[in-house]
Amino acid sequence: MKGDRVEIVIDAGSGTTKTYEVVATRAGRSVGVTHSRGVVEVAESTRGGSVVRTARFLANRVLALVEHPAADVPAADEITPALRSA
Repeated sequence: MKGDRVEIVIDAGSGTTKTYEVVATRAGRSVGVTHSRGVVEVAESTRGGSVVRTARFLANRVLALVEHPAADVPAADEITPALRSA
């Protein structure tokens, strides 16, 4: 769903961290997380299942992975005013 996002914090070495974000940018797209064989994969996909964008990280470098689901109530910029006939 548009607005879904996943925030990934990784250890960049030397005591520093980097934060990455993968966001569902259009209506009908979703963000999914998979974890296998020491790799964390975050992918944005369409309704049909086609992957649009993928981010891969080594699992031992991932410090935090936070999923932010889209709000149930649309934000003000997502609301389209209805036209009324006179």
